[in-house]
Amino acid sequence: MAHVSAAERRPQLIKAAIDLMTREGVAAGSTRAIAAELGVAQATVHYTFGTKEDLYRAVMEQLTHDLIAQVERATPADAGFEETVTALAAALWQTVLEQPTTHQLLTELSMFALRTPRLQEALESHYREVTAVTTKLVTEAAERTGHQLAQPAETLARFFLAGFDGLSSQHLSLPDEEAEHTCLQALVSAVVALAGGRMEFVTLPTS
Repeated sequence: MAHVSAAERRPQLIKAAIDLMTREGVAAGSTRAIAAELGVAQATVHYTFGTKEDLYRAVMEQLTHDLIAQVERATPADAGFEETVTALAAALWQTVLEQPTTHQLLTELSMFALRTPRLQEALESHYREVTAVTTKLVTEAAERTGHQLAQPAETLARFFLAGFDGLSSQHLSLPDEEAEHTCLQALVSAVVALAGGRMEFVTLPTS
């Protein structure tokens, strides 16, 4: 049998891990099971990645990069500010509707990473990258259209992603197409209002 280098084996193992954990959940993703999914020895997984946590980190990175690439391709490069935010939300939501298992797996991996010290950095990197890309799209749209942002672009990105993550979780847990559409519209409207300085802030009670 021809020798397969670690560089060639790496994407194969990542795909095998994604396929397995998408079907059976993160708990089923042992190095033995992932090796069996690809039809290689368990030692191959450890030789390629070192530890299970290193493989999980690679899986999170791959899922994140794939989703970001889809959204960037779908976001217009010549639209107005509101149209750009709307297109961003629509493109992201389409990935939820078309690839719910991908979002579910990312959520499971995130929860697992919260209790796994070796994956804390991977989790932070995932959210940092998603926030950075969203911030970049907001910034570019504002600069392109001469839109003066009333809040920092990163604040707008974090606000948008917080609402979107909540809607995604609701869709996976208790889907309601009509309510989700309304909430997504409200989220986009709130982001646009916040960006334009048209949102009134309530005073939060202090402890």
